[in-house]
Amino acid sequence: MNITVQKFGGTSVADTERIRNVARRVCESRSRGENVVVVISALGDTTDRLVKLAYEITPSPREREMDMLLATGEQVSVALLSMAIHELGYEAISFTGAQVGIVTDGAHTKAKILDVKVGRILDELEKGNIVIVAGFQGVTLDDQITTLGRGGSDTTAVALAAALGAEVCEIYTDVDGVYTADPRLVPEARKLSHLSYEEMLEMAATGAKVLQLRSVEFARNYGVVIHVRSSFSREEGTWISEGDERMEKAIISGVTHETEEAKVTVFNVPDRPGVAARLFQALAAENINVDMIIQNVSADQRTDISFTVGLQDLSKAAEISERVAEELGAAGTVVDEGIAKVSLVGAGMRTHPGVAADMFSALAESGINIEMISTSTIKISCVIRAEDALKAVRAIHAKFGLDKGVVMRA
Repeated sequence: MNITVQKFGGTSVADTERIRNVARRVCESRSRGENVVVVISALGDTTDRLVKLAYEITPSPREREMDMLLATGEQVSVALLSMAIHELGYEAISFTGAQVGIVTDGAHTKAKILDVKVGRILDELEKGNIVIVAGFQGVTLDDQITTLGRGGSDTTAVALAAALGAEVCEIYTDVDGVYTADPRLVPEARKLSHLSYEEMLEMAATGAKVLQLRSVEFARNYGVVIHVRSSFSREEGTWISEGDERMEKAIISGVTHETEEAKVTVFNVPDRPGVAARLFQALAAENINVDMIIQNVSADQRTDISFTVGLQDLSKAAEISERVAEELGAAGTVVDEGIAKVSLVGAGMRTHPGVAADMFSALAESGINIEMISTSTIKISCVIRAEDALKAVRAIHAKFGLDKGVVMRA
């Protein structure tokens, strides 16, 4: 069966006219003989409004109830899109994540998909229906509603594409592909025609908002080709697939930045085996993802440990760090919300020396101080002051000539 999976984000369905536009694009695919499965996000800023309502009720809403609340946003959008498709003369049926069997673990607000039962979707496709699935949500084995975290509709779409054997998963958004930097900040940024899973994983992990990180992991693990493109144009977007090592690669694919992180420092920690493990095991037990970690050189058998976490986890991470610091006999913790992370990503880095030096030079020439550094074979990340983020992205982008064309390795 020829199956196409299409995902449309919140901006693509922000109002009724945009919903009609999505319906027309979906029906065009159906008219070409494709069996279409659509994954859709909540309308516009619906999720933000629901979160705001929750925090007006209580400063610490329970995560289970947050999932019950936030999952309602997509239920509205799938029903409206189905109605719009009916108006165009095509048959469609809408489902929640639970109804089509998207099974997750029990980590409320950031659940992971364990299984996708596609039998119901296949039955509806056999009947000639366009199937519309609520993104961002699933259900546990004991029937608890869960959500997959911000951007989770991307993961829903890729998981369905993998389970259904779709050749490509089309991700429609408000930009026409993945750029060398955020084009809203760097007007000279260029659209990239192709990225490897590895490159897109690093870009998603370091601040590129085009795709959720877990969706790219899912695509890589199951060989799903992703095509990121605009809901508002017919232009070719960015293709994301397995890299071909025989092809010459750009040294640098792009510059990303992240301002939704904070730094936590535990001061004057006893420098003995097991101390770091104690801290990070406590954080992991609460499902808190830690990004960059630095431990200072020991002095008088004492050291400092700093790490970064997403702002959504900061309150819980700070509380856990304070508790563990007290248990370990450390001096205490300090939270710094005034940071940003800027990163350079490119598969060509691994065979091209001097990239790190050039990045650090770009920051130094702009008077930007580096507080933390993290590297992988295809990425360099630096923590800097939040107010320097825009200047840093533009300086690095210009330093590597990303506005002038693809810089190829020798």
